[in-house]
Amino acid sequence: MAAGAELFRRNGYTGTGLKQIVTEASAPFGSLYHFFPGGKEQLGEEVIRASGLAYIQLFDLFIAPAPDLISGIEAFFAAGIATLEATDYVEGCPIATVALEVASTNEPLRKATADVFTAWIDAGTEKFGKFGISEAAARTLTITAVNNLEGAFVLCRSLRDTEAMAVAGAATVDVARRLLQERTQL
Repeated sequence: MAAGAELFRRNGYTGTGLKQIVTEASAPFGSLYHFFPGGKEQLGEEVIRASGLAYIQLFDLFIAPAPDLISGIEAFFAAGIATLEATDYVEGCPIATVALEVASTNEPLRKATADVFTAWIDAGTEKFGKFGISEAAARTLTITAVNNLEGAFVLCRSLRDTEAMAVAGAATVDVARRLLQERTQL
């Protein structure tokens, strides 16, 4: 699964062959079907679910311990910039990569990515809600953050520049400030 996750992250689902996966894993070819009788699709689904759910920890790392909502969001997007720079723009989100590839062609993988995105939205809604905004506002902020982060990864990787991530972070902060302001006006 680790080899599949790494290759899907780098090359996408359609750009990764089974032979590449077993070679990367230093495993005999037939062993893939022993552990994943459904072949590449089953492996892909399991990789998406496992690696996708690991990204929920980003809310625990950056949002939960933040002294306030704004600094948590700023740290979240600053980490995205640092990751892109440290990996020479190779690191992005494998879930978004696969989702873009399979959303209209592979229902089990589309469902797996949808389940991961739903889990992220639920986790973010909970973490952002602890800063005193309503559940609806926290959900809006989470969807904004995920949209902005995923879109920024695409642009940054293509342009080999972190400007889009900085803009995405600032836009998410603007939404957070508006939601905080709306809370105080009630």
